[in-house]
Amino acid sequence: MNTVLNIIWVVLAGIWLWISYVLVGIVMCVLIVTIPWGIAAFRIAGYAIWPFGRRVVQKPTSGAWSFIGNVIWVILAGWWLALEHILTGVLLCITIIGIPLGIANFKLVPVSLAPLGKEIVAA
Repeated sequence: MNTVLNIIWVVLAGIWLWISYVLVGIVMCVLIVTIPWGIAAFRIAGYAIWPFGRRVVQKPTSGAWSFIGNVIWVILAGWWLALEHILTGVLLCITIIGIPLGIANFKLVPVSLAPLGKEIVAA
């Protein structure tokens, strides 16, 4: 079932979300100082294109630096990526078939706002 949901996801939302995260990652890496955020954007891009069967968990070793980095992330890119997830989720929830995909989009909002200190694991 995860594979079927992932295939539908890629067609309806995943590719656009993946492109957004990759663009953010490229911009962050070009700016040199923001490379850690670029790496986080690439990590989330992989999750955003194929989310079913995986989940996001808090890293036990993350500390205050992750919090500070997440505040900077929200200012630089997190707010518009979260907005993109919310808008896509609302549009997907219009149809019965899109409801699970819309819910998955809403679950991606917290990680799009605070990617540092998180890791993606198999569900």
